[in-house]
Amino acid sequence: MREEIQPKYYQATVTCNCGNTFVTGSTKPEIHVEICSKCHPFYTGQQKAVRTDGRIERFNKKYGMNK
Repeated sequence: MREEIQPKYYQATVTCNCGNTFVTGSTKPEIHVEICSKCHPFYTGQQKAVRTDGRIERFNKKYGMNK
């Protein structure tokens, strides 16, 4: 590989809006993100499940498919 065409590789500091920081490898020295694994609802257990059973009942009621 020719070294003059390869980008520089840094030990980048990633900073989240929640204040969490960690180090990773990147071609940029600093990275700012809006959401990370410390504040994302999926990883924190605050994710809400969407219930769809009401939608099926409304469809059956609207089109007269009641049993």
